[in-house]
Amino acid sequence: MFVHDALPMRVVFGPGALDRVAEEVDLLGLHRVLVLSTPRQGALAARVTALLGERAAGTFDGARMHVPSATVAAAEDVAASVRADGCLAIGGGSTIGLAKALSLRQGLPSVVVPTTYAGSEMTPVWGLTEDGRKTTGRDPVVLPRSVVYDPDLTHALPAAVSGPSGLNAIAHAVEALYAPNATPVISAMAERGVRDLAAALPLVVADGSDGAARSLALEGAWLCGACLGATTMGLHHKLCHVLGGMLDLPHAETHAIVLPHVAAFNLPAAPEADAVLRRALGTDDVPAALRDLATTLGVPDGLRALGVAHADLARVADEVLAAPYSNPVAATRADIEAIVEAAWRSR
Repeated sequence: MFVHDALPMRVVFGPGALDRVAEEVDLLGLHRVLVLSTPRQGALAARVTALLGERAAGTFDGARMHVPSATVAAAEDVAASVRADGCLAIGGGSTIGLAKALSLRQGLPSVVVPTTYAGSEMTPVWGLTEDGRKTTGRDPVVLPRSVVYDPDLTHALPAAVSGPSGLNAIAHAVEALYAPNATPVISAMAERGVRDLAAALPLVVADGSDGAARSLALEGAWLCGACLGATTMGLHHKLCHVLGGMLDLPHAETHAIVLPHVAAFNLPAAPEADAVLRRALGTDDVPAALRDLATTLGVPDGLRALGVAHADLARVADEVLAAPYSNPVAATRADIEAIVEAAWRSR
């Protein structure tokens, strides 16, 4: 027996779909939308604002990685000053995370336009960072009401961002496969999502203008994100949340580096998940295939390549063990230290 909760989500997918954002806002009955972005996505935010016309009440371009509480507070002030009744987030996980925080704390519904393969738009998972500690939770109120996937917007995504972003999405599916609330529906979506991303990402990195590969990668990210949205997170996500919040590491790169090492630890205890991933990746050795894919995609070689000092690793196990996530095998302090050490040294 299993229980599958289908999350309420409207998806608009296809090249040129960005032109539909005003229609999506109208369907939600919103009239004063705050447009959210990072400072680097200012041009896209301006483009969306023009498409929204009088529906755009203002912009906030201060979204930051790991969603610092101070950033959320600043966005709340802007939302209040323009009397926003909703928000539109255009960008990657940082901007989508900010939209979720505004939904959680202010009840503002959101329309999301992803420009990376983060997959966060498909999950009810929120995260906030304060004083170097990242807190996460699940609440259906943070789910975007509408997601507009336009592969054209990912063409400008550099190879150095596309690769890690896609591996981050694959990590969502890997953990969903051995989650305690996994279902046959999730397994099918995860297999398709991992296969699509593994096939598309090397093409995307080799030629960023490959429209077919961009579309396939975005479809894969959608599926992998939906898998995580319907299940619970495990050791991989716990480690990455601790590392990211504690050391302010780049989110996608951290996931991409850590994934093969946690897979090597977990998959022997999750043979069904291992079988799905072997089919999806066309391999008899899933951790090695994930490592090789990371190499092909130009992922930095280990946490030390992200600037992590070896002395920083000592604090990680304490934080992970303080509030562990569900996992197919219980991880001891020695296990966690070994995984983090391997991820720091990497290849």
